[in-house]
Formats: sequence, C-alpha cells, structure tokens
Amino acid sequence: MSKCRQCQVIIRDDTEVCPLCKCVLDTDGEGEYKYPDIWAKNHILKFLIRIYLFVAILVESLLVLLNYLYFDGLYWSVITGVIFAYIYWTLAYTVSYSRAGYRMKIIVGVASALVLLLVIDQVLGSRGWSIDYAFPAALLATDVTILFLIAFNLKNWQSYISFEITMIVFSLIPILLEVFGFGSAPLLSYIALAVAIFIFLGTMIIGGNRAMTELKRRFHIK
Repeated sequence: MSKCRQCQVIIRDDTEVCPLCKCVLDTDGEGEYKYPDIWAKNHILKFLIRIYLFVAILVESLLVLLNYLYFDGLYWSVITGVIFAYIYWTLAYTVSYSRAGYRMKIIVGVASALVLLLVIDQVLGSRGWSIDYAFPAALLATDVTILFLIAFNLKNWQSYISFEITMIVFSLIPILLEVFGFGSAPLLSYIALAVAIFIFLGTMIIGGNRAMTELKRRFHIK
C-alpha cells in the first residue's frame, strides 16, 4: 500500500508512481495483504482467565485450610469453591465459545446458576429454598427474557422455538425434585412450567404454518 504526498490519496495498486500526478509514491513498508489479528483480544482474555484460575485455586486452598482449622459445623469453603468454579466456567465458556449464539449462552448460564444455588442450599442444610423459590424464579426470569427477545426481534421470532422447548424441560426439573421430596412449596415451580408452556403454545398458535415449519426443521421432521 502506497500514498501520494501530492494528491493525498492511497494507492492500492502495485505501482511506484501516482496515476494522477505521476509523482513517486511513498510506501509504508507493509505488505498489501496484511490482516489484523482478530483473535488478539481473545488470546488476552484467555490469558487473564488462566491467571484468574490460578489465583482462585490459591485462594480456595487457603479458605479450605481456614475452614478445616476453624471448623464450626459449616463447610463454607465449599460455597466459595463453587462460586469460584461458576465464575471460571462462565468466563471460559463465553470466551472459548464466543461464536456460540446468545440463546445457548443464556441456557448454559441459567443451568450453571441453578447448579450453584443447589450446591449452596445443600451446604447450608438442605432447606429447600433453592428448589422452592430460587430455581423457579430464575426460570420465570428467563421466560420473561425470551418474551423481550421475541418482541425486539419479531422478524426472526420463530428461531426461539427450540429455546422455548428447552425452558419447558428445565421447568420440569424442580417439579420432579418436589415429587421426590427435595422441596415443600411447589406452587412457584408449577407457575414457571405453566408460563413456559403457554409461551410455546402462543408461539405455535400465533405463528401458524411458519412456526410448524420451523419446529419440523429444528427437529428434522419430514
């Protein structure tokens, strides 16, 4: 790539003189077909995540030792450990799978957060608040997010059908846990399931043939 000082234009052709004024061109010394490293930022983020992992392991090891030396009946170091792990997993997934769609990132984020809440609840004595309230509340918040995404992307609303089905499956989990005696207040869980089902039914009924076609395409149904 060259530049003409006289005309103040950049010449991309492989020539030594300006085609306008015929003056000798100044070259920048760089190849014409150089491309920027688009993954440079990604490499830096991965390096920072590895630093975080090392620091997290170091800090968690210290917390485990303190928990052991001053044990008072609560394994609180497990809680800090799963929080460190959740942060690392979230960062690593976001960077390593940066090309993954935002819908998949939301699903993975919700699933990871639910596992985190379940572990914390178990460590604190299995009081059931994670299954009775936190789990369904997170599902309802995700359902609301789906509605907002559809509202802001009406031209591509049918692409959320698989997302809606995934939320129905997720909504069945707290109900099954309630059935097996891991919770005592299933009302919010039933509300979350009902909302997920009605969102899906609304999409299918209002969408008509277009929604049915998208459903068949997603699940390879002929």
